[in-house]
Amino acid sequence: MTKSVLIMVTNADTIAGNKDKPTGLWLSEAAEPYIAFQGAGFKVDIASPKGGDVPIDPNSVENGNDDEKFTEVTKLLQKTPRIGDLVYEGYDAIFLAGGHGAMFDFPGDPDIQNIMAYFKDNGRIISAVCHGPAAFADAKTKDGKYLVDGVKLTAFTNAEEDAVNLSEDMPFMLQTKLEENGAGFVKGEAGEENVVSSGSFITGQNPASAEGVAEAVINRLQ
Repeated sequence: MTKSVLIMVTNADTIAGNKDKPTGLWLSEAAEPYIAFQGAGFKVDIASPKGGDVPIDPNSVENGNDDEKFTEVTKLLQKTPRIGDLVYEGYDAIFLAGGHGAMFDFPGDPDIQNIMAYFKDNGRIISAVCHGPAAFADAKTKDGKYLVDGVKLTAFTNAEEDAVNLSEDMPFMLQTKLEENGAGFVKGEAGEENVVSSGSFITGQNPASAEGVAEAVINRLQ
C-alpha cells in the first residue's frame, strides 16, 4: 500500500489584515516536504482552509527559494482543494506548513481541528513546521484535553519572532501559547534546524527544519 500525506497550507495573505504587510505560506516549508515525500514514493496532496489560490510570502521567494525545483508545487498552490472536502481518514500523516499566514487561519479552524483530533486518537502522524503548529493553539481532543498537553514539540520561538520584528503583529506568541496548553517546548538555536519527535507528533522549529521533519515522517512511515 502506498503511503499518503496531506500537506496543509494557509490562505491568509496579510498580517492582521494589514495590506501593507503581505504574508502567506513560506514556500520552502511546503515545497521541500512535498519533494521529499514524492521522492519516497508517497502520494501527496496539498490543501488549504478555503481552497483555491495560496498566497506565498514574498520574503520566502526573494530569499532564493523560487528555485526551479519548486515549480510543480507553485502550480499546485494556485488551485488547492478545501481541507474540509477531503476524506482525511485516507491519509497516513498530515503536515502543517508554516509562514506567518498560518497564525491567522490555522488556529480554531474546525476542519483542521477535527483531523488533528482524529489523527491523535488513532496514533497517526501529526507533523508541522515553524508557524504550522499554530493549528495546535487551544485545539482539544474529544476528551476535552489540549491536543498538545504532555507532548514534546517545537515551533517558531518567541526569540525568532522578536528577531523578525513581528511579535506585536501576531494574535499570540506561538511558543507561549503552546507552553500554556501543556506542551513541553524544545527550543533550539534561532534559525537553525531543530526537529522534535514525541509520540505521533513530529515538529520543526523554522524553515531550516522543514526537510528534517519530512525525513522523520518518511522514516516513520517506511
